[in-house]
Amino acid sequence: MQKDQSAPDYLLLGAIFTLLIIGVIMVYSSSYVWADYKFGDTLYYLKRQLLFAGAGVIAMLFVMQVPYSVWQKYAKLLLFSCFVLLFLVLIPGIGMIRGGAQSWIGIGAFSIQPSEFMKLGLIIYLAAFLSSNQKYIISFKKGFFPSIILIFTAFGLIMLQPDLGTGMVLVLTCMLMVFVAGARLLHFFGLAAIGLAGFVFLILSAPYRISRITAFLNPWEDPLGDGFQIIQSLYAIGPGGLMGLGLGESLQKYFYLPEPQTDFIFAILGEELGFIGGTVVIGLFLLLLWRGIKISLEAPDSFARFLAFGVVSMLAIQAMINISVVIGLIPVTGITLPFLSYGGSSLTLTLCSVGILLNISRYSRI
Repeated sequence: MQKDQSAPDYLLLGAIFTLLIIGVIMVYSSSYVWADYKFGDTLYYLKRQLLFAGAGVIAMLFVMQVPYSVWQKYAKLLLFSCFVLLFLVLIPGIGMIRGGAQSWIGIGAFSIQPSEFMKLGLIIYLAAFLSSNQKYIISFKKGFFPSIILIFTAFGLIMLQPDLGTGMVLVLTCMLMVFVAGARLLHFFGLAAIGLAGFVFLILSAPYRISRITAFLNPWEDPLGDGFQIIQSLYAIGPGGLMGLGLGESLQKYFYLPEPQTDFIFAILGEELGFIGGTVVIGLFLLLLWRGIKISLEAPDSFARFLAFGVVSMLAIQAMINISVVIGLIPVTGITLPFLSYGGSSLTLTLCSVGILLNISRYSRI
């Protein structure tokens, strides 16, 4: 049962707006060179990011007023709609190809990325399923298996685009939700063995994935090819030192680091704002994670607990993967940094997700 609403979690709200402001500033700082070269307008990416951020904030504030129980009521419809979008994006003439992936559907001058909708749609549905069937989660047949089939069906459709980065975030987030619901470790061990074999198959089935792995292990073996992005990212972060070169003073954004306003925006931030700037951003994500976990633990019912945990896990996993790629800890995956990277669907859906989290905070005992 939902209690009377109170004020949302202001610490969480403050972290979100601070990250968003930093993101808008860094999108401009990292992109104006490319924007002038490609479009003859240094403000091109900034103007679009402000539009996305404005629409996202309005959506977040609206969603924050919607009782979270509404999402439980329409969970099946939302998931069905997300699956329809994933099928549509695979149809030639509807799906748009960018960077070798058919992941976007064009709508006028803009485009949407159905896999971003699926991340949130599946979290909502899985939260509803787990809250209604938690007593069966220890059963492979009644609880664990239906959850896994659903997760990997969505993952399979995303991989047909292909989009390994988004697929990884979706699988890891949903598996964490199943784990905290009380699934048996024995089932996870069996799944891990199958998953490892599947991961090896995915790597071997696409030569570019193999090259990404080898580039990660030794990027200087192919400095002008597969190792180029990682090397240029490290060349950005290294000179940043403690205080950075200063806002707007990045050298790597001058056509060394491709599309620095998207996946590798943290590299430009590290170059311009240094270790201190990077630490502030990571600290804000840790604050978001702490408040999200606290909201989940203090939520009034199981659906709200699973939903809050799913949303905050998705954001934390995506941020962790993106930053790990940028500093060379893991291979390039091609996912954005929440709140900071340039993008429409990603930023808008991220803000809608935290809008749900903020609504749950209004009913939690925090």
